Amino acid sequence: MAVLVAVTDSAEGDLALARGVAEAELRETSLLVANLRLGPLAVPPGAKLIERRPNVDVADHVLDLLDEYAGEVELLVIGMKRRSPVGKAVLGSVAQRLLLSASVPVLAVKTAEN
Repeated sequence: MAVLVAVTDSAEGDLALARGVAEAELRETSLLVANLRLGPLAVPPGAKLIERRPNVDVADHVLDLLDEYAGEVELLVIGMKRRSPVGKAVLGSVAQRLLLSASVPVLAVKTAEN
C-alpha cells in the first residue's frame, strides 16, 4: 500500500508533503509524491516522485494517478486553504474536487493561518 501526496507550490503544499511523509511512516508504507509545482521538488529518500504531465488539469492529474495506482494507494494527502464565499461561487476548487471525487480517503491539511 502507499500514501499519495499532492504537493502544490504553496505553504499548504509544503505542509501536505510533511504530513504525507508522517502518514507513510505511521502506516509503514511507501510514499508517492505528485509534484504539482512549476519547478523541481525535493522528496525524501525512498519516495517516488511523479511529475505533472503538461497541459493537464491539476485535479484531473491527481485523479488519474489514483486510477493508475488503484489498489496501491490507501490515502491521498492534500493541502487546502480557506476561500471567500465569492471565491467558492466563482472559482472551482481543486481541493473540493479531490475531496468529492477521490476513490480513497483524503486527508486535507491547512496551515495555522487558515
